[in-house]
Amino acid sequence: MAANDLQKRVTELRSTLREHNYNYYVLNEPIVSDKEYDKLLNELRGIEAEHPDLVTPDSPTQRAGAEPSDKFEKVQHPAPILSLANAFNGDDLRAWRDRIARIDERVLEADFVVEPKLDGLTVVLHYQDGVFVQGATRGNGEVGEDVTINLRTLGVLPLRIPVNPDGPQPPANLYVRGEVFIRLDDFDELNRRQAEMGEKTYQTPRNTAAGALRQLDSTITASRPLTMYVYNIVSSDDDVPATQWETLEYMRQLGFPVPSDVIEKCDNIDCVVAACEAWIERREGLDYEVDGAVVKLNNLELSSDLGVVGRDPRGSIAFKFPAQEVTTDLLEIGVNVGRTGVLTPFAVLEPVEIGGVIVKQATLHNFDYIEEKDIRVGDRVLIKRAGDVIPYVIGPVEAARKGKKLKKYQPPKVCPVCGEPVQHIEGEVAWYCVNASCPEQLVRNLEHFVSRSTLDIVGMGIKIVEQFVQEGFIEDVADIYYLDREKIFELEGYGDKRVDNLLESIENSKSRSLGQLINALGIRLVGEVAANDLARRYRDLDEISKVSAVELEAIEGFGPNIAQSVVEWFQQANNKKVLKKLKKAGMWPQSEPMPVVTGDLPFSGLVFVVTGTLPTFSRKDAKEFIESNGGKVTSSVSKKTSYVVVGESAGSKLTKAEELGVPTLDEAALKELPESVDA
Repeated sequence: MAANDLQKRVTELRSTLREHNYNYYVLNEPIVSDKEYDKLLNELRGIEAEHPDLVTPDSPTQRAGAEPSDKFEKVQHPAPILSLANAFNGDDLRAWRDRIARIDERVLEADFVVEPKLDGLTVVLHYQDGVFVQGATRGNGEVGEDVTINLRTLGVLPLRIPVNPDGPQPPANLYVRGEVFIRLDDFDELNRRQAEMGEKTYQTPRNTAAGALRQLDSTITASRPLTMYVYNIVSSDDDVPATQWETLEYMRQLGFPVPSDVIEKCDNIDCVVAACEAWIERREGLDYEVDGAVVKLNNLELSSDLGVVGRDPRGSIAFKFPAQEVTTDLLEIGVNVGRTGVLTPFAVLEPVEIGGVIVKQATLHNFDYIEEKDIRVGDRVLIKRAGDVIPYVIGPVEAARKGKKLKKYQPPKVCPVCGEPVQHIEGEVAWYCVNASCPEQLVRNLEHFVSRSTLDIVGMGIKIVEQFVQEGFIEDVADIYYLDREKIFELEGYGDKRVDNLLESIENSKSRSLGQLINALGIRLVGEVAANDLARRYRDLDEISKVSAVELEAIEGFGPNIAQSVVEWFQQANNKKVLKKLKKAGMWPQSEPMPVVTGDLPFSGLVFVVTGTLPTFSRKDAKEFIESNGGKVTSSVSKKTSYVVVGESAGSKLTKAEELGVPTLDEAALKELPESVDA
């Protein structure tokens, strides 16, 4: 690249990175993902490494963050609050170890500490004679913002140390570094409350935490479920422990919250690589967000002797996870038609890579979600993909609109497949195509009818279903039992053995249970659990077809919507025709209804929440035990919760139970509870 072009690119990168820094640290409105930012920063670092003459003091590589906001008093940190260089795989980690070993041979015999890289807002806490006197944001690494009054609202932050009088005595002046964040359950609950009040919901826990901590009104901060972990000593009047491992224990003894249960000590770099790679899967089990792992030399003297390069300490490095959140352009909003006629919107995206996968489409959940998040075609949108879950649109990056005139999206008035009018039932989220003959509905209904989770008709996958519908062999699900062997045999690729195996599998499906057939019929709001409940209560489909909505509502778990949906399904002429054909074909399973239990069960009227890992019960086992005794299991703790069943690594639900005074049980006490309640 020519010198002029190189200088132009450097200037362009610096300008772009400064804008992103300001959006991220000051406005709390990032318009690109961390991965996109890192790519730009690494490109600039590479150019400056090859051309040291282009390095300037104000380059983003020579500083961390952005200028502190004018809304807050400035705070000079006692030492630079440094950033970290990045590693993206095991080779990068080994290259880092080899690089610093060439500077100091002691690294070859050193051990390491691997910690979670918390995705929150960095803070520096100052204690004088054990009393919390000031807290500041990281700011630009040299100067931060004074958010002391807001930090005081965090119940997890100790206002005086040591919390335990028997703990070590603190120095006259102690500065520690931590991260403020919001746990995932608390974030979901916050958004639920916001939605109930008709208020705007939030997009990510990190941005919500940052915005809450930097409020001018501390009562707003106090209303947000902020928490914190502490992981470093920045400065101390007294000698600090010699190792990072001992430092974490020292801070824990003082009373600081430390993520001790997820920190690992490693004797060598191979152990470090294994620990970091394990974190990629482990992150899904945490109740807070992490965007990587931090690897630190355990020997703090050695780490200090290695010094820094740019703004990054040589003795530590961040292992960044494959990206789960990126930004891209929303090109179009498409609509799928499901087996029950529900219209589901999806985003057509400018292709973008997330965690090694190229993503071109993402779900938009439903039309209310589009309206609530104000998502518009042409927006820059934030996309998330966790594990193997279908990518979804978190929301628009409003700061990237920059005055664009983008029209609000309107749900379709006709089905995109058959062109018939769509229906929106008041009080429901879903929009429906009410045309029972809609080709897309028929294919999806058939796909569900033959699936492994319902009738398990082996050899009849989606491609065959689509082909048989296109050929006119099937016009409803009952037609599966009337397929003509000779007509199938005429199709290309269908030999004797293939056709015989398919027809045999269809015949075998007649031995499936009544619950499986009810589930296969695809009645709206009736899944596997409700289908089995009906099968336990009634002998066959004839009996169910004659039941009133009032009688159905008497079944545990059947509200008015499910009851009405069942009644309406059996009243439709097309469905009556299907049932008649199924019965004639011999696809008519019967069950022995269970007697209706009269009188109260031990847990009748009690509400349970299960959290953590139980010794012998799986989460499903615990739920079945509670429900078999008449109890109800919910996912969140509230004043209506009767008991919280607590296992290992219980997390925030246990904290919430303690705050609300909700009784807790371990597994053994849960098993004994029916007898004590009866007594």
